[in-house]
Amino acid sequence: MQELLGRLTALDPDASHGLRVIACFDELVLGNVGTRALLSAAAALAGCPAGFQQDHPPLQVRVAGTGDLLPPAPPPAGVERVDGQVSWLDRDGPPGPHDAIIVERLALALRIRHGRGRAALADRRHMAVLLDATVPVTARREAASALGVRGERRSCVVVAPLFARWTAHPVVPEDVVPSPHGPLHVLVVPEGVEVVGASPSGTSAPTAVDDLPRALRTATTALRLWDEGCGSTSHVDRFGGLVELLVDLPDEPGSSGDVDRLEAVVAHGWGATTLEALVQAASVRQAARLAGVHHKTMTARVEEVTAALGFDPLAGYGRARLGVAWLRWRLRHSRVLDLPAPHRP
Repeated sequence: MQELLGRLTALDPDASHGLRVIACFDELVLGNVGTRALLSAAAALAGCPAGFQQDHPPLQVRVAGTGDLLPPAPPPAGVERVDGQVSWLDRDGPPGPHDAIIVERLALALRIRHGRGRAALADRRHMAVLLDATVPVTARREAASALGVRGERRSCVVVAPLFARWTAHPVVPEDVVPSPHGPLHVLVVPEGVEVVGASPSGTSAPTAVDDLPRALRTATTALRLWDEGCGSTSHVDRFGGLVELLVDLPDEPGSSGDVDRLEAVVAHGWGATTLEALVQAASVRQAARLAGVHHKTMTARVEEVTAALGFDPLAGYGRARLGVAWLRWRLRHSRVLDLPAPHRP
């Protein structure tokens, strides 16, 4: 994390500051600090008072940047309430460039502090064991039992970046875990439990306890394929069995001739829209409708795609090759897990 922060500071001080906010609250959670300390940290980072309110048991705390308690006051209009809790910054004037991520991390830390996310910080180790395929199955089953993940019931793994926006948050085992793509917020959700309202996020298919490490990988792949058309979460079911294939394939250039050849197609302004339409459609006419162009225009584009790829993307195995190549291209160029640029008033 510190190496990443150093690199980001040189390239983008604003992005580096956002990651420092995340690291700050992670350390506070690990230190098991109290509500007042969490609010004091948020207020100091934002340069204005911070507040927290929950319905059950009733509680409101407001803290200044100096750490002093402030009199109770209603939350500002428009702040989001999740599971009876709300966190906010009392800022006069427009929001600061990092207010959104400060409030998001404050809210997550306060959920953990008030028992809405997991019973104890010891669960952090249990979650890491449960989702590690290199750990013996018996140890993973013990971790599942400690977390309350029942072996006879299937569960989904939901993954989200640390900057995801939350609208619904079931009380299930959760933690921030490392991944090859950076730290991810991971939840293990029993089959049939309410949908997790995190955007963007990725959701695995329901699976047995022993297969949860694989489910973490498929959910992460689905997250990396997230786009606005997915809604809040990108579910592996959207891609059929292809995600199971994709998790074992490399992303880097040179690993697939089909993917490398797609680069020339996507270089056209119409490339990405056309490829997505061809993957989704059953015919050239349907692809034209999806892309919003005349079918003759789509026919000409298909000819150009065919010439670039060296095979007909609408015939036989060509359809499967195009579908896999397009998803691999999207994974190679995915920016879903990039820290968003700070909001500027």
